[in-house]
Amino acid sequence: MRNFFARLKDRTIWSWAGLVVTWREEYSFRSWVWANLVSAALALWLPLSAGERALILALGLLVLVAELFNTAIERAVDFTSTKHHELAGQAKDAASAAVALTAIAAGVAWLVVILGLI
Repeated sequence: MRNFFARLKDRTIWSWAGLVVTWREEYSFRSWVWANLVSAALALWLPLSAGERALILALGLLVLVAELFNTAIERAVDFTSTKHHELAGQAKDAASAAVALTAIAAGVAWLVVILGLI
């Protein structure tokens, strides 16, 4: 059991370090964090059901997760080679598309929730 908590502590430290460096280095991540703070505040302020709130908050977090994956892929590709390669570009573009689609899903959820309020 002691080993479990030691590993959990290490994983927590590494995860926090990843968040901190991404916050410092990635404008897109910071932008999504601020957008999610506004979204979360609205979700908590508007008269939404618990399910609607959960959906909005969870999708907001998923946008951040997608942005973290995008950053990780970009960094790994850039570390591997500075030369332009078609596959490297496709990997980076696919990761960026994942962020965009996740953000669209969050936007669709907001649209459906708002239309339900009207």
